[in-house]
Amino acid sequence: MTPTDIKLHQKSRNLEVQFDTGESFLLPCEYLRVFSPSAEVRGHGAGELVLVPGKKYVNIIDIAPVGHYAVRLGFDDGHDSGLYTWQTLYDLGREMTDNWQQYLDRLERAGLSREPETSVGHFKPDHE
Repeated sequence: MTPTDIKLHQKSRNLEVQFDTGESFLLPCEYLRVFSPSAEVRGHGAGELVLVPGKKYVNIIDIAPVGHYAVRLGFDDGHDSGLYTWQTLYDLGREMTDNWQQYLDRLERAGLSREPETSVGHFKPDHE
């Protein structure tokens, strides 16, 4: 299967991918980020995916073709090392419901959130 159209909907943070099979998938940027095929997320060996929290508002800022078989997605959090082959995009689309629920379950078990972590520093004024 090969994509016939790939459209980024930045406002809704979704990537729409239509395949020559007639199937079409609306893939949230957050989903694509946390299921990136990069070594950062997949690890360097077989096993469970690395859990990537805090990406609820991540967006795609660049889509670069890689030959005739993949795209490299650049995200606004700086991540851009995953090559999304046509097969990967297709599988992520077909398995999105199960993948997403497993991801949410893993976040909950780990006590983590989809919300980005915000650090607030404490200012201590000098008292003379």
